[in-house]
Amino acid sequence: MLTWSNFLSQLFNGLALGALLALISSGLTIIYGTLGVLNLAHGAMFMLGGYAGYAAWQATGSFLVALAAGTLSVGLLGLVMERVIIRHFYRRPDEDQLLVTFGLGICFVESVRLIFSSQSLSVQAPALLTGITSLGVMMYPTYRLAVVGICAVALLALYVVLYRTRLGMIVRAGIDDPIMVDSLGIDVYRVFMVVFGIGAMAAGFAGIVNAPVVSLTPEVGEAILVQAFVVVVIGGVGSFPGAVLGGLIAGEIISLTSMVNPGYAYVMLFAAMAIVLLVRPTGLMGAKGRQ
Repeated sequence: MLTWSNFLSQLFNGLALGALLALISSGLTIIYGTLGVLNLAHGAMFMLGGYAGYAAWQATGSFLVALAAGTLSVGLLGLVMERVIIRHFYRRPDEDQLLVTFGLGICFVESVRLIFSSQSLSVQAPALLTGITSLGVMMYPTYRLAVVGICAVALLALYVVLYRTRLGMIVRAGIDDPIMVDSLGIDVYRVFMVVFGIGAMAAGFAGIVNAPVVSLTPEVGEAILVQAFVVVVIGGVGSFPGAVLGGLIAGEIISLTSMVNPGYAYVMLFAAMAIVLLVRPTGLMGAKGRQ
């Protein structure tokens, strides 16, 4: 039976899911928007962040250590990926980028399956964030509320780095004219490597933040990758604010549709994407010329 309390609960569920999708999609759109790389391994990086955090949590019992381990290990992996493989595909056709990142994603998933098996694992939220919180009209899980705040802080940090620092200025200049930036004595390709690492860190961070909410399996990144791509299309390819807006919209669509009929959640999500593309082909906040 649909009640006001159930509706509000689903709204908050959608907000928590939307904040998480916004964080994952921001990493995806940062990499594509700055480097032009369609990273199909992004979902696997999300999964790796969860498993790296799980391993650290098992060893130390500290969620903060798990958070750091999941974020930094995937960020480091992103740096290595960019330096060893991805940079050789910047000027290659999109199909080559899709194939190499898709292959890397499969390697990551199978490596995790080999080490941890396919058994579902879980990470316990910190004691401070367990239990439920009274919101006046309803009781709501404390950790899900915390997810919204954690993701908001992470998104704000990403925005500051990309739009309010010298690094962000160099990155944006390097996108428009890499030769000019290089002529100023700045190694623009080293900056690009850092950007790829930052995008990977966003996925790893989201993976361990999500671990106390959903069980960890090697396939956990597959569904989230599809949702993240839909978010990027809705918000606008290459647009950081668009990723945030698209994530919140997608989270609410999935959550509210699930309240009525979970089987139609993806149908409604893709229908929303189709409507946005019909009305605004560049996405809600996408720049002209990037579709």
